[in-house]
Amino acid sequence: MENAEEHALGDVAYGLFEILLNKELQAQGHVLFELVEKEIDFLQDFTEIFSLFQEEYPQLAEALLVRFTRPEGIYAQLRRGEGVIPTRTTQMYWIIQDAPGYRPEEVDNEKGGKWLIFLDEDEVDAMWQRIRDATCRGTLGISAKVSTAKPNPDSRDTRKVIYVYTENWEDEEDVMRVRRQLADLGVEQRIGYKRNIETYLGEYSEKGKKVTFYSA
Repeated sequence: MENAEEHALGDVAYGLFEILLNKELQAQGHVLFELVEKEIDFLQDFTEIFSLFQEEYPQLAEALLVRFTRPEGIYAQLRRGEGVIPTRTTQMYWIIQDAPGYRPEEVDNEKGGKWLIFLDEDEVDAMWQRIRDATCRGTLGISAKVSTAKPNPDSRDTRKVIYVYTENWEDEEDVMRVRRQLADLGVEQRIGYKRNIETYLGEYSEKGKKVTFYSA
């Protein structure tokens, strides 16, 4: 059983390993979610990437082996949907998908914002797949992320949530274009759009308090 310090280090190690895994797979012309969903064996690539991780981050690799015993344990969990399918992801709080040409500062700057889509657990996997694929094609927002099955102490809702980011909340035409695309993908309920400004101020929905800038 991991103690609290080992558990925290394991969480950091797994997050960094997934970043490296995705980066190295993409350099080889692969995408993790496609390999998993098409049930393609990528054990050799995985093993080579894990060896690279061990060389660059030996302490973090050791933390992963404390949690999974062997690298094959990580691989088996990936094949089951870890990091790909929200309800089967237990090592990370979020799965993130960026659009082509994404720049990190676009999501975090004060001009940015996001549509918030709250879903029951039995709805989130299919909706995430549609939103993720549209984001990959560059036909939706600049990035998207979804909450997972990993219990999040910061969560204020038992439902799952998908965020779909746009670059500039002042660009109402683009914000509403993304909303129309979401409707085409099956988001039929009214949803809210929250500016980064409100997020940075720590403003959240409360009775009688409006924190969404758009609603459609």
